Amino acid sequence: QVHLVESGGGLVQAGGSLRLSCAASGSIFSIPAMGWYRQAPGKQRELVAYPSRSGSPNYADSVKGRFTISRNNAENTVYLQMNSLKPEDTAVYYCNADVIRYADYGVENYWGQGTQVTVSS
Repeated sequence: QVHLVESGGGLVQAGGSLRLSCAASGSIFSIPAMGWYRQAPGKQRELVAYPSRSGSPNYADSVKGRFTISRNNAENTVYLQMNSLKPEDTAVYYCNADVIRYADYGVENYWGQGTQVTVSS
């Protein structure tokens, strides 16, 4: 079994910063890809930051220059540094990962439970 647990969400004023963390645990052989999505009320879930096949991260146009994804492979953790936050960044932020399991070396996609980010104007 594999679990993704996000942390770091909260309430912040516009222009402020937050750093989200997502830690993966369980029977993990490796994690080829790990990134972030978000879902605002009444909207579809959208990609925020995710590594491309080349390894360079893809960012949503709306967050380019403000958000930075980073990863600690040794700790199976991914981070999202969010600066210059705007009210439109308000959403539940979800961690997502492709995980290769120890049990059978199969690849499965996992989601975290989400962490709320609220940006006040």
